Amino acid sequence: MHLPSPTGGRRVRVDGEILGLAHDLRDLVEFLRRAGLEMEPEQVADSPLIDWRGVGPDRWEAETRT
Repeated sequence: MHLPSPTGGRRVRVDGEILGLAHDLRDLVEFLRRAGLEMEPEQVADSPLIDWRGVGPDRWEAETRT
């Protein structure tokens, strides 16, 4: 999982291919399902299969700068 994009959401990449932009765990679960991996949102958040880059599964919106 990439860092949140400047407009919000996080790019989902599986085996080097960008599958799309997820805005929450449900979106991520759907992208993974389409790629052949069935998981529940609770499993995704803690799975060692998911590489959460920079921030964890609780961050989906762009970082606000002041």
